[in-house]
Amino acid sequence: MRPHIMFNHHLITPPTAMRSRGFIAAVIIAVVIIIDQLLKIWIKTHFYLGEDVEIFPWFHLLFIENNGMAFGMTIGSKLLLTLFRIAAVTFLIWYIVKIYRLRTVPTGYLVCLSLIAAGAAGNIFDCVFYGVIFDNPYPPMLATMFPEGGGYAPWLMGRVVDMLYFPLFSFTWPGWMPWVGGEEFLFFHPVFNLADAAISCGIFVLIIFYHRYIQSPSALAALGNTQAR
Repeated sequence: MRPHIMFNHHLITPPTAMRSRGFIAAVIIAVVIIIDQLLKIWIKTHFYLGEDVEIFPWFHLLFIENNGMAFGMTIGSKLLLTLFRIAAVTFLIWYIVKIYRLRTVPTGYLVCLSLIAAGAAGNIFDCVFYGVIFDNPYPPMLATMFPEGGGYAPWLMGRVVDMLYFPLFSFTWPGWMPWVGGEEFLFFHPVFNLADAAISCGIFVLIIFYHRYIQSPSALAALGNTQAR
């Protein structure tokens, strides 16, 4: 005879909804990583470094690479940055697994965390593998996947591929403006990738709508106990 399983309706999401929330988180992470990597591999093997293709006046595909963080920023050691990313994604996935069953946690919060984890993981793939599986020829030569002579960098030292460029508008500052007078202002200048976009969207929505849920799993469970009384 199958035992009857009891659970606290105030704290734990019912099994069907729980599986659905876990499935949503897993699908978001998988889809973002797969599309991000397919786009990066296509750009890497079909564009030479620095190539700029105008799709619309306000949207270009511009192939660049960077050693640093999102939107081409560079902070500290490349190796330490890669190891930090791996640790951060590991923690995020552990955190999602710990909290997705809690009724007090909104699905939107899990979506935000999944986007951030997926984006960080997408850039980790570049850092960990791209230096080994790609060469890096001078323009206008195209990169080769699994080249005979080996890759351009050791494990964990690959460069992140960026390609999305949105020069939405530009203007020249009036000459009478201090410090910037006569200089051109361009919005939006950074070049980024789908993983960066996922991270940015996840963080933005998280801060605006779900900041009060940024707590440890035990704190979220305690919140459920308080609300159940």
